[in-house]
Amino acid sequence: DTMRRVVRQSKFRHVFGQAVKNDQCYDDIRVSRVTWDSSFCAVNPRFVAIIVEASGGGAFMVLPLHKTGRIDKSYPTVCGHTGPVLDIDWCPHNDQVIASGSEDCTVMVWQIPENGLTLSLTEPVVVLEGHSKRVGIVAWHPTARNVLLSAGCDNAIIIWNVGTGEALINLDDMHVDVIYNVSWNRNGSLICTSSKDKKVRIIDPRKQEIVAEKEKTHEGARPMRAIFLADGNIFTTGFSRMSERQLALWNPKNMEEPIALHEMDTSNGVLLPFYDPDTNIIYLCGKGDSSIRYFEITDESPYVHYLNTFSSKEPQRGMGFMPKRGLDVNKCEIARFFKLHERKCEPIIMTVPRKSDLFQDDLYPDTAGPEAALEAEEWFEGKNADPLLISLKHGYIPGKNRDLKVVKKNILDNKPAANKKSDLINAPKKAADASSIQNEAKLDEILKELKSIKDTISSQDERISKLEQQMAKIAD
Repeated sequence: DTMRRVVRQSKFRHVFGQAVKNDQCYDDIRVSRVTWDSSFCAVNPRFVAIIVEASGGGAFMVLPLHKTGRIDKSYPTVCGHTGPVLDIDWCPHNDQVIASGSEDCTVMVWQIPENGLTLSLTEPVVVLEGHSKRVGIVAWHPTARNVLLSAGCDNAIIIWNVGTGEALINLDDMHVDVIYNVSWNRNGSLICTSSKDKKVRIIDPRKQEIVAEKEKTHEGARPMRAIFLADGNIFTTGFSRMSERQLALWNPKNMEEPIALHEMDTSNGVLLPFYDPDTNIIYLCGKGDSSIRYFEITDESPYVHYLNTFSSKEPQRGMGFMPKRGLDVNKCEIARFFKLHERKCEPIIMTVPRKSDLFQDDLYPDTAGPEAALEAEEWFEGKNADPLLISLKHGYIPGKNRDLKVVKKNILDNKPAANKKSDLINAPKKAADASSIQNEAKLDEILKELKSIKDTISSQDERISKLEQQMAKIAD
């Protein structure tokens, strides 16, 4: 050991970042100009979703990954919110379901058709109402189906059962100031939050108690971020008193002193951390920066090891981060970012160059798959489960997603418990009756509309033929 290795050995020392060619970008997209520090972009193995400028409301665009090139101005959007959309998040257990939080104080959950949108989508599957101010953060539970967290500028965090449309947990007295971000831990038993009061809190949401907290995690007044790592430690980004950007690593069991603290630079963009639990690499993308820095977290000093920086010319407005199962394992791709410019979205691919064509299992340990480990009810009752892992050896083939169905509980139906079983049997029938009535009403509406269109066309026809006759007379 006297001959200590000067250079630390790591298979990620030579991660190579590259922007794709122009024709593989998504062009002519008007990225949202809202001043809010979310990433404005969410991606999964099927779609890329981007929050866009919208007149008189809030909208985001959902594009199938292969739909690159120039995007037509009339391309359909998801536009049911009445105020700007501030955050979007794809459901980890269903690649066609996405949640959005908005300035209109609501959270909406949307089902995207399998091949993308052909018409603008204005009807969400469910609207979740409970916040009294704008909703800036939405985050799905990592392992339980249909559990969604939202955080608003009312300093409240609400955890919803999307399958019933109910708010089941409301943490409204834990934060005295704006919540900057919320992160679930690996199995979704805890959350950590960073807030404008410079505190990082670790919260057990089901017991509704603060497990640990750290004051002045970073001394500076600018926004912080805090995320859980796979081993349960917490990684934070923030600013020093001298406004230098910092990153730090914390052990929740002892928050007195950080495990590691590094100063970075004096830029003023908020550092958004993107974490890959399989490789323990953290990518830091500053809003307004034109670079992505990446670090490997290990359990030997200095714990946070700088690997490299990917630099480009244009500053980034936002950033999407592809889940592991959406990457190309044949190209040794270990991360893919979707960088937002003012008018386009540019994929950036991170690879570890290898000579062999064989599957590199050291780069791709089994990763979180799309199956939920728990149902919402089990989690709310207190169960925990780690993500169900899948191998990427033969690439990931997206399966069929089941439709998201929301069965709202009727408050007037609170009958004695004895009838529970028969209620369950009748419930689908009631729902079916209701939906068939709805469908009939819709059909009537469509038929009416068709009739009025036909009437309009025939009256226009008459008018045109009259005008033609007049023209003929004048010409004679």
